[in-house]
Amino acid sequence: MAEWTQGDVLTNGIRMHYYRTGDGSLPPLVLCHGGSDSGLCWTPVARALEGEYDIIMIDARNHGLSESPQKPSGPLDQSEDLAGLIRALGLQRPAVMGHSMGGGAAVQLAANHPDLVGRVILEDSGPVDFDPSRFTSETRSRMFDWMRDLKGKSREDVMAMGRQQSPTWSEEELGPWADSKLQVNVDAMSQYVPVSEPWRDVFARIQCPLLIITADNDKGSMVKPELAEEATRLNSNVRYVHVPGAGHNIRRENYAGFMAAVRAFLAEG
Repeated sequence: MAEWTQGDVLTNGIRMHYYRTGDGSLPPLVLCHGGSDSGLCWTPVARALEGEYDIIMIDARNHGLSESPQKPSGPLDQSEDLAGLIRALGLQRPAVMGHSMGGGAAVQLAANHPDLVGRVILEDSGPVDFDPSRFTSETRSRMFDWMRDLKGKSREDVMAMGRQQSPTWSEEELGPWADSKLQVNVDAMSQYVPVSEPWRDVFARIQCPLLIITADNDKGSMVKPELAEEATRLNSNVRYVHVPGAGHNIRRENYAGFMAAVRAFLAEG
């Protein structure tokens, strides 16, 4: 395995940090993490695919080592961050894969900048009808208080919490996950607004192949099968695959099933 590099680009008025597995000689694949994670949370996926793809793992604004502009933001802002990164690195129509929040940025990017994206993969993201009851001030306060409390703990203690909360995750997941929780700017992240425009309007503009990877709603997956199916009817470029035995963190809970879906879709490009 070649040594990974890291760097920064100025994009959309912020400094964005990224990690890269290759030198530009392989097809580019941009990975966009979920809320409170960071680029290196994709490490197991990147290690598996780095022999075939030049992988760029971004730290989203307010996360990892990227800048926190201290103002409200959402998928539209993050998609413009990605557009600037793709241009700055000279990537030619990369595949873009995003989990949760990162998926929102990826699909918004493809809708607004079809010339920049070759194909898109969404991990439990995309066709989700916004439910205000899931984002009440009380639930948001509990989540952000939990994240602030982690700031006073050691990396080992945070890893132990992750191990207890998610016993099916591999050990390789826990270190980057713990690091991301210690790095995230909680105050800035608390200003994130998860919807920039209705998902149906966004999906109607998609011009590249797009795969939605869904999992089990009773285990915490957000994308409902009926909405994934609706997305495929709305746009013939869209398809979905269900990976069983997982919730919102599909790749962490059914790694083999997730990777099989990803490899098959990328191989078509």
